[in-house]
Amino acid sequence: MKTILLLTDFSQNSINAIRYALNLFKGKNMQYYLLHVKSATAFTSDDLMVAGGQPIYQALISPAKKRLAALVDTLQREFELSDNSIEYLVDFDILTNAIQQVITSKDIDMVVMGTNGATGAQEVIFGSNTINVIRKVDCPTLVIPEGFEYRPPKNTILPLDEDTSMDDAAFKKGILSFISTFESSLHVLRIHPHNPKRIDLKKEEDLKVLQTLDTPINYQYHVINNVPVYYASHSYIQTNPIDLVTLITHRERFFERYLSTSSTARISNNLTLPLLIFHSH
Repeated sequence: MKTILLLTDFSQNSINAIRYALNLFKGKNMQYYLLHVKSATAFTSDDLMVAGGQPIYQALISPAKKRLAALVDTLQREFELSDNSIEYLVDFDILTNAIQQVITSKDIDMVVMGTNGATGAQEVIFGSNTINVIRKVDCPTLVIPEGFEYRPPKNTILPLDEDTSMDDAAFKKGILSFISTFESSLHVLRIHPHNPKRIDLKKEEDLKVLQTLDTPINYQYHVINNVPVYYASHSYIQTNPIDLVTLITHRERFFERYLSTSSTARISNNLTLPLLIFHSH
């Protein structure tokens, strides 16, 4: 059984990301955990006063629990899920700390989240915090852009910069497992923004990995020179029927290079397809 952590701030975008995941894994034996994280900045003194005789912690999380229970009921009926296949959790903590605790305690295989939070709300779990989750949470993370409608990931693109190796567990265990599970074709882009001299060596290493896989996959392999990673990837996406982007990240370095900016606030503007992140170790 695979375990999936679904994050929600009750915004339409986060619920759309949840529906994407439930469609993606439909028919598979999965265990889902639905997590809502409360932030201390979301409360005022008035919120504390209405606690009355209740413990303050219970008064703060009780409304969220009711909304989560209603959401779980809706999702179970919509996707015909069994009663025990989806559980909900509420935490009062820093977002990344709460996620990491659930990953450890529930043995989570993948985190799923949207890119934007509730517009104008004081409590925004997603948005600029998306990149913080990718940086700080060591777990495969699937990010769904706002308004993206589910379609099967039949074609997946994997951009690689000059420092990223395919001879890595992130590729051999993570990406290959995903590709095989969904029978997706893999489009590999080996991108050399500055046309280094070792281009032939990298290509030779990549093809050796691809040609000696225990389970063969459908793939296309391309080398692109003198173009930034982000622009090379998006130009390819515009001219090919790509359904999902996957990246191997070394902390935040390649992820930020892919987005062509160090500003975390621009992630939702740049992301047009689901993005699946695997961490290199």
